[in-house]
Amino acid sequence: MKSTIVIPSYNGIHYLEDCLKSLKKENAHIVVIDNGSTDGTFDIISEKFPEVEVISFSVNTGFCRAVNAGIVAAETKYVIFLNNDTVVEPGFVEELERVMEQDKRIFSASAKVISMQEKHVIDDAGDLYCALGWAFAIGKGRPERDYQKSYPIFASCGAASIYRRHVFEQIGLLDENHFAYLEDIDLGYRALIYGYRNVFAPRARVYHAGSASSGSRYNAFKTDLSSINSVYLIYKNMPVLQVLLNLPFLLLGFGIKTLFFLQKGLGKTYLCGLAKGLRFCTRPEAARHKVPYKHCHFLAYCRIQGMLWWNMIRRFRG
Repeated sequence: MKSTIVIPSYNGIHYLEDCLKSLKKENAHIVVIDNGSTDGTFDIISEKFPEVEVISFSVNTGFCRAVNAGIVAAETKYVIFLNNDTVVEPGFVEELERVMEQDKRIFSASAKVISMQEKHVIDDAGDLYCALGWAFAIGKGRPERDYQKSYPIFASCGAASIYRRHVFEQIGLLDENHFAYLEDIDLGYRALIYGYRNVFAPRARVYHAGSASSGSRYNAFKTDLSSINSVYLIYKNMPVLQVLLNLPFLLLGFGIKTLFFLQKGLGKTYLCGLAKGLRFCTRPEAARHKVPYKHCHFLAYCRIQGMLWWNMIRRFRG
């Protein structure tokens, strides 16, 4: 086997069973990280899917720590992140591995994530990040038939993606300061700084329940964590000069988002989250995770800056 599939799960057995059934014929080792579930996850997996390894935590440690436990446990060439509310099409693993074998500089490949409710509609076809400080999914809400070719992306969607395991030793694991949200953008960002690539793998198809599993696309919990992490993401990955270069765009982006969340009734939550993010960036635990600037990465930073500007144009072009 070339791949280990890591599936974090917290009280999601009603989705997880279908996910594991869809993986029955995939050639990969499967590890479920039971994040303090109280719905009988461990017992049900042990009974119905004895081939699946389970790593259990007593409390919900968050997405990042759970996935990191799976990465550390993996002994394969590749690691696949997969949400528990997904169902894969046959050949999913083989196709992701095929894409990775094409170029050793590819760090990650993002699967074609399709809405489980509308099976002709894209949920995510790779992720982009732009100079406004916004991360966004390519193709969301658009016909899936329009996304048939591979292309470069800023980062792979953590819901369904494959990663080259040995690169984690160089760039680090998922940053557990994130707990959840934007951790996949941060991971892709670090890979770009170190000169690796991230790509979209259109023939690896997976259906995702998405917001149907959490009940809402916008809520106070997600808004708070995302706003904190959006500030932290900039602090840890951008050198000071790059922050200054992008500052007008970042202020514009945060201003637009403030107006957006005010309309959603979450304006106070968003602004408090930004303030928390700024305070967190003054703490030692944030400084320890900041990517140190190295002259050998200068050209990579230049390429990333071009992507930040171009992705901003793409965001407004739709």
